[in-house]
Amino acid sequence: MRSIPLGSSGETITDYCLGTMTWGTQTSEADAHRQMDMALAAGIDVVDTAEMYPVNPVKAETVGQTETIIGNWNGANPGRRGEYKLATKISGLNDAFVRPGQPITGATFAEALDGSLRRLQTDYVDLYQLHWPNRGSYMFRQHWTYAPKADRAAIIANMRDVLEAAAAARKAGKIRHFALSNESAWGTANWLRLAEDHDLPRVQTIQNEYSLLCRMYDTDLAELAVQEGVTLLAFSPMAAGLLTGKYQAGAVPDGSRMSLTPDLGGRKTARAFEAVAAYLRVARRHGLDPVHMALAFTVQRPFAVSTIFGATTRDQLQHILDGRDTVLSDEVLADLDEVHQAHPLPY
Repeated sequence: MRSIPLGSSGETITDYCLGTMTWGTQTSEADAHRQMDMALAAGIDVVDTAEMYPVNPVKAETVGQTETIIGNWNGANPGRRGEYKLATKISGLNDAFVRPGQPITGATFAEALDGSLRRLQTDYVDLYQLHWPNRGSYMFRQHWTYAPKADRAAIIANMRDVLEAAAAARKAGKIRHFALSNESAWGTANWLRLAEDHDLPRVQTIQNEYSLLCRMYDTDLAELAVQEGVTLLAFSPMAAGLLTGKYQAGAVPDGSRMSLTPDLGGRKTARAFEAVAAYLRVARRHGLDPVHMALAFTVQRPFAVSTIFGATTRDQLQHILDGRDTVLSDEVLADLDEVHQAHPLPY
């Protein structure tokens, strides 16, 4: 495990990040608090959450519970808040859970942030992320039918409104850095341009899906990130558990994500299982644990990555932590690229 740049801020974060999206559904509060203790003891110094969590499934009545669980840990551990960087997110347009039908604006930015701070029992968050853009996103398997919005003037005006709210929040000490999630290269570039032109908070991280099975980030966004000093927070680096191999041959373990979300959010395809089988063969050939291999791949890219791992149980978390120093050889990386070329974008 290494420390990597936190965007262009001059600060650092570890290249492994504790994810929390199951806390409050699949993971109890007591187990979640144990995970906080274990991750910090292992040297991990960044924790990611969101106002809409927990998931599996997302429900209006559970919105905010994950932040509350983290807040209760903060409240029970006075003085430890400074040991880690806390990232959370404001939800965008949706039909059913957080502020239904309301886009992210300067006003909703301020409202949502205050709610998160109350639940998290903290005066500030280190990274405040837009969970997805108002104009829509090609993430979450929407790339097959993605239709870009064309009202450029309105989009740019909204971006500036949100950045001005971020500037006010930063001045008030409520956030330290502004960040994005589920964004495109065009969107990220314009957030950066507006920040530079108007002396507003700069994008420091972008949280997009990234794994051996989902490598859309590798081209335009990767170049933008390198040139502009933006760090990737990679979510679903295990492809919702597919890369563990536990779902091969039709298996659906009790309590697993697939048992709750049968299509794994659109990731369950015949081609995905074929790709996983090929990656598992690489792991066996090189004597690697497939979980450790998949996570190590994400943090050895030629751009800055902190990989967000989630664990339902303490044992799963310990298994991940045991492999946090895994380094893949050039031979392994070449084999992984060969599989990727044979099985590109399998879902």
